[in-house]
Amino acid sequence: MSNIYDMIRIDGKALSNTIKEEIAEEVKRISGDQKRPPHLAAVLVGEDPASAVYVRNKVKSCEKIGFESTLIKKREATSEEELLEIVKELNEDEDIDGFIVQLPLPKHINEDRVTLAIDPRKDVDGFHPTNFGKMAQGLPAFLPATPFGIMTMLDRYDIDVQGKNCVVLGRSNIVGTPISILLSRKAKPGNATVTLCHSRTKNLVDYTKKADVIVIALGIPNYLKADMVKEGVVIIDVGINRIEAPERKSGYKLVGDADFDDISPKCSYITPVPGGVGPMTVTSLLTNTLQAYKNNFNIK
Repeated sequence: MSNIYDMIRIDGKALSNTIKEEIAEEVKRISGDQKRPPHLAAVLVGEDPASAVYVRNKVKSCEKIGFESTLIKKREATSEEELLEIVKELNEDEDIDGFIVQLPLPKHINEDRVTLAIDPRKDVDGFHPTNFGKMAQGLPAFLPATPFGIMTMLDRYDIDVQGKNCVVLGRSNIVGTPISILLSRKAKPGNATVTLCHSRTKNLVDYTKKADVIVIALGIPNYLKADMVKEGVVIIDVGINRIEAPERKSGYKLVGDADFDDISPKCSYITPVPGGVGPMTVTSLLTNTLQAYKNNFNIK
């Protein structure tokens, strides 16, 4: 199928590197006056491989841009009380600007209780209800990292969503619900007409076929196909799924929730997997940490 739209692949990796360079320059400029660089801490409980890779990428990124980083690794059997004590210590440590507790947590730990225990001023993942509520009201807040990364991509690629029909597939508190709020806010990018679809939505294709922009975060490999979308659609694919690929040395490959090969000829813009939204999530976390540092030192 020929592509009349000259499909543009949104390169999250390249954009992420550009923004990291910008942050590194700013850190050099401001940290000398403050005697210390920005400091991000991460708490990792258990042995989840995806979480371990993600946290390792965050730590590496910190080193590259001149941040300090602290990784606190705890065993799977760590109690909720012990984790809450770690959160309390990080809240009180004046040398740490922001921190994250990597999700998912082991089943015996209540994630909501842990999230609520984080000081909203250090909540650089943007999950605390204080930050979520401020975001919903259009007030300054730490935005959840993945939706923040998506909004940055739309902005930097100059993709105008004003007045456009945007469909969000998936309603998680981490991606779907916050991105639906951000897209509809009176801002740039923003002012979109947003429909939030989920597992109970009837006749889903009726919505996706009318969409100018689709953000998909379902966790179902290659779910969205070409016959479900219209010509010229913008696809932001948040899914990262590991599927078997016997032809590869590793035995697997990563794919998104949209079937890239099938759907891309109909797209005006699309994010690949890997190399799309993923790198921007880490960059957004660093941007939030820099802002937390500036808040700490009253730097405008």
